Amino acid sequence: MKIQSSKKSRKSRIALLHQYFSYTGFYDFIVSILKKAIVPLFLIIGLVLFLEYYVLDFENLFYTTTKNLPTIGLLSVFFVSESFLGLIPPELFIAWVKTLPNPILYLSILALLSYLGGCVSYGIGRWFLRVSSLRNWIEVKIGKHIHNIRKWGGFLIIVGALLPIPFSIVSIASGIIRFSFVKYLFYALFRFARFYLFAIAIFKLMS
Repeated sequence: MKIQSSKKSRKSRIALLHQYFSYTGFYDFIVSILKKAIVPLFLIIGLVLFLEYYVLDFENLFYTTTKNLPTIGLLSVFFVSESFLGLIPPELFIAWVKTLPNPILYLSILALLSYLGGCVSYGIGRWFLRVSSLRNWIEVKIGKHIHNIRKWGGFLIIVGALLPIPFSIVSIASGIIRFSFVKYLFYALFRFARFYLFAIAIFKLMS
């Protein structure tokens, strides 16, 4: 009887969660992100395939353009980008590490730097709380993300870690609302999954 009661309780919690997400528009939000991302994603993939097979060798291109740049310098640029609004698409760096002697190692370093960059962004969000003028400005700029993370909490962090939402902005919003840092660290681990999944596709395109 206790096992059945426990199963019913879990089902009811899942049903309530599903009802809440439906009511607050979480599913519509995910669909809108995917719709916005899928067309550019297919265009980029199509362009890469066309260039790879008919115009140039992407691997040689990245090797040629980055061979004279120090690896530590490029990793530092990536970390700064991931810490401050994610201005450079991570996919460019994923393509770059494919040209290095140990791509899996450097891919893991990229994922770790992105994860740590998110932590920096979280700290920036907490710092904004201390400066009223900056807090008011940032709340206007990313008010939608702040509102959404108040509604959906850790689920939005997971979405930001996996899907093409600027992860840095989601992290800043988490800091602004004082979302539990321990829980943030856990949910942000999905950032690693994003890098490995995208690497599978990008590495195959460049093979």
